[in-house]
Formats: sequence, structure tokens, C-alpha cells
Amino acid sequence: MINTRVNTIFFAATYEGQHFSLETYPHEYRNLMVLLRDKIFPDFFGDCGGVGRCGTCTVKMMSQVFLVKNNNRNEETTLRKLDYYEDNLRLSCQILIDEHLNNQEFIIISSW
Repeated sequence: MINTRVNTIFFAATYEGQHFSLETYPHEYRNLMVLLRDKIFPDFFGDCGGVGRCGTCTVKMMSQVFLVKNNNRNEETTLRKLDYYEDNLRLSCQILIDEHLNNQEFIIISSW
């Protein structure tokens, strides 16, 4: 998946074995959680509304390039509480929609 259009962000997500090719624009959505809820409709996803406390919006980043962590608010504590210690796991509510998301691939983790 190569981005050839200016300002368009292309990325992929997998949920329950189904692969989704998605596109958006910088800051079109507040964060990745809101975008995934709007476009894929995962069950029981983002129950705390993006505060970083429930862990229901956990995603696994498939690219090692995207290991930039902003660990805003409660992310690290929430992931530890769920016994998630892998570096490539993030709360999608803490991932902004910007150029860093381009050409990335995520797996939505069903934590509940």
C-alpha cells in the first residue's frame, strides 16, 4: 500500500480475521480509536471514550517503524493492568491521525 496522493493517509487494520484498507486525512478524526469505531465497528471497542483507562481499544502495530510512543495519560498503566508488556501494543485512543500513521498496519486486539 503506497501513498501517492498528497495529504491522504493510507493504512490497514485487521479485526477478527478480516482485513480493512483504510484512508483518511491528517486530523480528520480525533484519534485512531474514533476512526476505527467509525469505519470498522469493532464490538466493545473504546468503552472509556478515549481516556486511556479501559484497554478495549488496544491495537498491535505490525511495523517496527511505528514504535514512536507518546504514552499519554493512562496508556502505560492500562496496558500493564491488562498484562500487555509487548512494545508493539498501543491504545488506539492515544494514536493521533497524522503522517506517522501512513502505510502502517494494525491488528485490533479483542481484550474483552
